[in-house]
Amino acid sequence: MPDFIIQWLNQNEIFTAMTLMEYWKGLVNTIQLVFLSLIIGLFCAVPLAVLRTMKNPFISGPVWLYTYLFRGTPLLIQLYIIYYGIAQIPGIQDTFWWEIFREPFYPALLAFVLNTAAYTTEIIRGAIVSTPHGEIEAAKAYGMNWFMRMRRIVLPSAARRAVQAYSNEVIFMLHSSAIASVVTIVDLTGAARNIYSRFYAPFDAFIFVALCYMVLTFILVFVFRKLENHLLKHQRPVTS
Repeated sequence: MPDFIIQWLNQNEIFTAMTLMEYWKGLVNTIQLVFLSLIIGLFCAVPLAVLRTMKNPFISGPVWLYTYLFRGTPLLIQLYIIYYGIAQIPGIQDTFWWEIFREPFYPALLAFVLNTAAYTTEIIRGAIVSTPHGEIEAAKAYGMNWFMRMRRIVLPSAARRAVQAYSNEVIFMLHSSAIASVVTIVDLTGAARNIYSRFYAPFDAFIFVALCYMVLTFILVFVFRKLENHLLKHQRPVTS
């Protein structure tokens, strides 16, 4: 950072070069946590959504129970149970898993992945079951088996219908990531809390963070709008 910017920032009691760097580290942690949660959760949700549509209750039942539990309980409670509960598993502190889960980032990541995967599973399931019956019948007429129909017809069609609802889930996860600070992760909210406790300026610290979340939200809205327009461009009327 140039010296004149550092000198200008140091004239402010709160937004100095040091505090802005702390906000920056919090922003990086927030983006990293949310991005990994969404990517892993989406990869888990697609096969779970397919299993959720099965007529066999021994296949769809466990998936329904999982989504019911994680959609029916607060994310904060799930985070507490995973963060404090992993340490209570007998013998885990003597295994290599403890080297991973002793850091607060990974229990938070696990809680966020399980939560967003449950919501995304239901979003994709709803898009799958709303696939027009004519498309499936046409695929059968072409001789496609179940796997080929799912890969070439059902899932691509479901993706176009699910993108709008999934964008809301992404924004929800971004906002929900603020609770990661309760398990000592210095994300955006954690950085604001540290700066507030240091300077006793709650409005300055938290309003600045709120603006950061707003900017990230607008970026996500813009990206998903572009994606939705791309996926649904075949539905636009042809202009002469």
